[in-house]
Amino acid sequence: MPSDLSNIRNFSIVAHIDHGKSTLADRFLLHTKTIEERTFHDQILDAMDLEQERGITIKSHPVRMHYDALNGQKYVFNLIDTPGHVDFTYEVSRSLAACEGAILLVDAAQGVQAQTFANANLALSQNLTIIPVINKIDLPSANLDMCYEQIEELLAIPREEVLLVSARTGVGVRELLEAVIERIPPPKELNPSLQALVFDSVYDVYRGVVTYVRVMNGTIKAGDQIKLFSTGENTDVKEVGYFSPGMKPSQALLPGEVGYIITSIKEPSDIHVGDTVTSAARPCEEHLPGFQRVKPMVFSGIYPMDTSDYEALKFNIAKLRLNDAAFVAQPESSIALGAGFRCGFLGLLHMEIVQERLSREYNMDLLLTYPSVIYHVYMKDGTMKEVDNPLYMPDPSAIDHVEEPMIKAQIISPSAHIGAIMNLIMEKRGISLRTDNVDKMHIMITARLPLHEIVLDFYDKLKTVTRGYGSMDYVPDGYEPSPTVKLEILVNGEPVDALASIVHADRAVARARMICDRLKDAIPPQMFKIAIQGAVGGRIIAREDVRQLRKNVLAKCYGGDITRKRKLLDKQREGKKRMKEIGNVNIPQEAFVAVLRSNTDENK
Repeated sequence: MPSDLSNIRNFSIVAHIDHGKSTLADRFLLHTKTIEERTFHDQILDAMDLEQERGITIKSHPVRMHYDALNGQKYVFNLIDTPGHVDFTYEVSRSLAACEGAILLVDAAQGVQAQTFANANLALSQNLTIIPVINKIDLPSANLDMCYEQIEELLAIPREEVLLVSARTGVGVRELLEAVIERIPPPKELNPSLQALVFDSVYDVYRGVVTYVRVMNGTIKAGDQIKLFSTGENTDVKEVGYFSPGMKPSQALLPGEVGYIITSIKEPSDIHVGDTVTSAARPCEEHLPGFQRVKPMVFSGIYPMDTSDYEALKFNIAKLRLNDAAFVAQPESSIALGAGFRCGFLGLLHMEIVQERLSREYNMDLLLTYPSVIYHVYMKDGTMKEVDNPLYMPDPSAIDHVEEPMIKAQIISPSAHIGAIMNLIMEKRGISLRTDNVDKMHIMITARLPLHEIVLDFYDKLKTVTRGYGSMDYVPDGYEPSPTVKLEILVNGEPVDALASIVHADRAVARARMICDRLKDAIPPQMFKIAIQGAVGGRIIAREDVRQLRKNVLAKCYGGDITRKRKLLDKQREGKKRMKEIGNVNIPQEAFVAVLRSNTDENK
């Protein structure tokens, strides 16, 4: 292993989803003989079952490769494969903070997509060297002229700098590896004091917390005592190593290298992603400039189906939060669903992935409530409250106005679908700010929309109206006043907190009718008629009735005067009236599952 910094290159692969990042990483591993042909399988860096099944990257994956260059020297490449979906931009930003350069992939058939544009700007903002690459040049539908034109127009990169690669066949991979050496600068050691950036961490049930670090200055080796800059906690280093692609112990991590450290820390919450690791004996004076911590944008309640599983859910969420720093959770309780957690996510796909991971990796049976975003509620007394849970929405009489979060979206699509996209933007209460021509065939629409409309089903509908060719990326764009109301669902006059939601006033009636209709079918018949109502600020806007069970009290009457039958019916009516006044309705768990899961499935 060369200790010379000039022979080390740290870089990431960034692109839009499904543009071939993982395939190119596989090709690098084979070309550098990091893995053997007999042990190779597709998406080898994607360790999770979910990543393999869906064909997407969810977690960043570091790997070290040794490359014999054409100039006769040996180089160490530290590659970090990154996700491509907009919900996992946080993973990308953390990976880029540990690199000096980035390979920007463009699909030869699809061209520059919205996330390609966003990731290029993300890399440029961190002053990284970008190597533009057109991938999948072996496809019959490849359109290189379109890609060159879009790269020059959108990314302002001359076509002479663009490399052509087919990750599937291996064409152009050697030239790309040589370009990494020529274009991406080597790391620099600016300070003899130990400084290492924590860019990820995972929890190992046998070894505790495994921390992924990029060593900026100094050296880390087993037996050293290190200090975590943010907490001031000292701990001993038990093992250091690198990924190739599995964990390989080594004697030390040198300046400019990427690897892992295992310490005596066992609690997942003690390690903070973005923290600086330094020497306990000779600590550095200031922490490394990390990366901007991304705040969750979508909130939902996660509850165990069996209330006895709460402690297991609490422990498993703590472990998952270590593996996914963008996921936040805090305990909350619901009268209907029991004890659970209020969780924050970067988007709806992120929420879906977290639910799947909890279900698969930790064997949890879960129920998620209706997703919400953070609203700014301005009170008449001049104060402002941040509300992400419908239960904490103040009384309407005390509210002056409510502001909802907005986003600025960039949508890239073939020009033929511009009308359908404009209609979709208006349907979702958005406005189109401007339209730019990307090339002769494609346009980029910049629009401003409410975040709440985006997190539900906007992306799926965009794919539908553009026949799969549309792509979108978005960034937060402040808050805007909105006629937002709290929708409550009443069962037999009692509000059900688990079914409450914050909705736009114009959508409240339609949503109330939908929930009441589904709940009517989900609640089993009772001995008396039950009213299911949707209410906004005490005003009923929707109603359905659960049918009542009725005993045939006339069965014992085989004739006689009609007054005998009337007397029995009146007696039954009085009994049901009295029962309704003092009776409670126990809504079964299956009813919540039917309503809440159908909402989530509908909005995927």
